[in-house]
Amino acid sequence: MKVYKTGDIRNIAIVGNAGSGKTTLSEILLHRGGKIKRVGTIDGKSTISDYRIIEHEQEGSVLSSVLHTEWNGVKINLLDSPGALDFIGGVVSSISIADTILLVLNSQNGIEVGTELHWRLTDKFNKPVIIVANHLDHDKTNFDKTIEEAKEKFGNGIVLVQYPVDQGPDFSSVIDVIKMKMFKWSRSGGDPEILDIPASELDKAKEIRNELIEAAAESDDDLMEIFFENETLTEEEMRTGILKGIISRGLFPVFCTSAKNNIGSKRLLDFIKNAAPSPDKMPAAITIDDEEVECDPSGAKSIFFFKSSVEEHLGQILFFKVMSGIISENEDLVNENSRSKERISQLFVTNGRNREKVSKVYAGDISATVKLKNTKCEHTLNQKGTNLQILPIKYPNPKYRTVIKALSESNDEKLGEYLNRIKDEDPTYILEYSTELKQLIIHGQGEHHLNTLRWYLDNQFKIPTEFIIPKIPYRETITKPAQADYRHKKQSGGAGQFGEVHMIIEPYTENKDKPKAFKIDGKEYTMNVRDTQEFELKWGGKFIFYNCIVGGVIDTSYMPAIIKGVMEKMENGPLTGSYARDIRVCVYYGKMHDVDSNEISFKIAGAKAFSDAFKKAGAKILEPIYNLEIMVPSSRMGDVMSDLQGRRSIIQGMSSAKGFEIIQAKVPLAEISKYATALSSISGGRATYEMEFAEYSPVPGDIQVQLIKNHEDEEE
Repeated sequence: MKVYKTGDIRNIAIVGNAGSGKTTLSEILLHRGGKIKRVGTIDGKSTISDYRIIEHEQEGSVLSSVLHTEWNGVKINLLDSPGALDFIGGVVSSISIADTILLVLNSQNGIEVGTELHWRLTDKFNKPVIIVANHLDHDKTNFDKTIEEAKEKFGNGIVLVQYPVDQGPDFSSVIDVIKMKMFKWSRSGGDPEILDIPASELDKAKEIRNELIEAAAESDDDLMEIFFENETLTEEEMRTGILKGIISRGLFPVFCTSAKNNIGSKRLLDFIKNAAPSPDKMPAAITIDDEEVECDPSGAKSIFFFKSSVEEHLGQILFFKVMSGIISENEDLVNENSRSKERISQLFVTNGRNREKVSKVYAGDISATVKLKNTKCEHTLNQKGTNLQILPIKYPNPKYRTVIKALSESNDEKLGEYLNRIKDEDPTYILEYSTELKQLIIHGQGEHHLNTLRWYLDNQFKIPTEFIIPKIPYRETITKPAQADYRHKKQSGGAGQFGEVHMIIEPYTENKDKPKAFKIDGKEYTMNVRDTQEFELKWGGKFIFYNCIVGGVIDTSYMPAIIKGVMEKMENGPLTGSYARDIRVCVYYGKMHDVDSNEISFKIAGAKAFSDAFKKAGAKILEPIYNLEIMVPSSRMGDVMSDLQGRRSIIQGMSSAKGFEIIQAKVPLAEISKYATALSSISGGRATYEMEFAEYSPVPGDIQVQLIKNHEDEEE
């Protein structure tokens, strides 16, 4: 494989809604560049990109694929991304690594929900976009409506480079307003015949060309002066303006294709070569220390790993982008994340599962390697003495959770191993073992996402599993002071057990003064704080312990045992067995025995006194509340709002954005266990949402009563 220098590299992510034709377009671009001899098809399960068994079964991409082709002296790296929203992880990693995005539109369906989501990601990562209007050969195609919708939703920076003459089943011709020619293809596609623009189309072509020239001129002050002076730009000046406009996201050129019929691919490749930016023309990468890493082949060696895959007969293959310098085979680098040394013994460029060896890789290029010991996705490797750590990729928060359990306990260890392997390939799976709930919980982007994981376990790893609805991680706390005491006394022949503890508990609030006195049930208690211990609870909140013993009625050496007893009850709350939090405990009196008192006695007495006081202290169960931001088409707004009301939600705000309504709401986790599926059903698949933990809040009284009853039934 030829080695390409930085200026001759183009990194392209191909994104778009499911069914827009991304994988077929990738296949055509590879064939055009001579990387494959035969064009595969999705129906025939023969594409280079979707080569995994599950992708054959689902007839769509599940993971992104790293591809490349060569075209007139440049290497074009292609990152073919999934279209289904549940597999958004591959889209996010591809967009973050690429320098230009091909946003593929299905001209039959216009701007779809996936298209909108992917557009927002290109904006978030500030990446240039080339728009490809595909499926122009279908009878339901409506190019003009699709572009009108795109301008409405994405802005007037969208400008036509091409438009179809005869969209529909007979589609074979486009007008190219840069070349000012008509391209006409035969039934077999391939290279077009280049013709003069018909007289009937000339005025329209000139008008669209002028719009493109104006957009190109607006990207550069010098070009604007030339435009004002000459009222036009040369093709070279247009190319300069288009490149600057693309990089600044002020201009989004539109091309026309029928990937299935190999129409439009050559011109698209020419444009990518001439107008898409090389990596050194893009903004520098940013480190966790907010430093810039210029894409410079003469700079210090630094590479960033963005994707992992496990391939049969090869093991784990890790994909990286060279952020700076030139990487050669047998290069020794230092992992900035693990501080271990790694040797890059082999370098590959890939097309799906196919690999070619390469001797070196320049800054900006994408490559792969194998057999690294301590390197994972999002790790940075540098030459010795260079301490750079590239910012990790930020993936969307999970939206769906389930407990996963092997049907046979003998498979528990293997299950954990394979789940971690799947998570390496798709970082949007989040694996959590909840010691609180005693459940293994897998978080994902939706029901389909988690069912795909289950397919891997059932079919690839042969581990039968079941999904169970997760318990809710409730919390328990108190709302008022309460007093209790407990004497633990046990005699069993030899040395006995004796410990008596009197305590008052009260709610913890920030910056509250130390306790001095309480009046409970008409009785007054005075506190003389001798010692304070403060504990940050691992499950959130605080526990403050005050030793208020006067006169040595309980020896100081027994205080740790009392604290331990209280803490054990806080880990297994008195109401539902959930974690307790935000409580202050004052131990003010007690008794001990010279012979029978010991640590276990005071641990038991402390736990019992705390439990009794807790139940008298206005105990409340708290539930996790999540912030939801829902983006829904205006036409489905009422349905979504009505559904939210049935989920005990509190609407925080609403706004509008280009045909969509944005709803901010707080919703209990207990009400959104399958919200991804429900929202898709309500909105016809057009609404999306993000969720993140907000706070704990008291549950309504009737729900608290039911939760306590359920816990008591379980205990019995």
